[in-house]
Amino acid sequence: MILGKVNSNREAIISLAVIGENYQQQKIKAIIDTGYTGFLTLPSTVIIALGLTWYNRQESLLGDGSLCMFDVYEASIIWDSQVRTIEVDQADTDPLIGMGLLEGYELKIQGIEGGIVTITALS
Repeated sequence: MILGKVNSNREAIISLAVIGENYQQQKIKAIIDTGYTGFLTLPSTVIIALGLTWYNRQESLLGDGSLCMFDVYEASIIWDSQVRTIEVDQADTDPLIGMGLLEGYELKIQGIEGGIVTITALS
C-alpha cells in the first residue's frame, strides 16, 4: 500500500524514491494525474542528477489538445515496496504520476485538504 495526502491546492501527492545509475536514490513528491497515461514525469534537473539512461523521444497529446515531443528515460523506482523499472518523460514541471504507474492498483482520494491518498494493489 502507498499512502499520500491532498495538499492545499487540492492535489493528491505521494512520495516515492527514484533510483539513479549508481544506485543513488532521490525521494520526490509527485502529483497524481489520472489524465496522464504515462508512468512518471521528472524535471531535467532530477534526470541529470540521477544520471538516468535516455531511451527515446516520443510525441504525446497534452490535455489542451496540443502535441508535444518528450525525451523518455529509463528509471527504477521503489513502488509498493518493490523495485520497478519504468519509462520517465522529461517535463520541467512538478513530477506527475500517470495511469501507467497506477495500472493494477486502486486509487482512493479523500477530497479535502489533508485528506488521505491510498493506492492499493488489485489482486
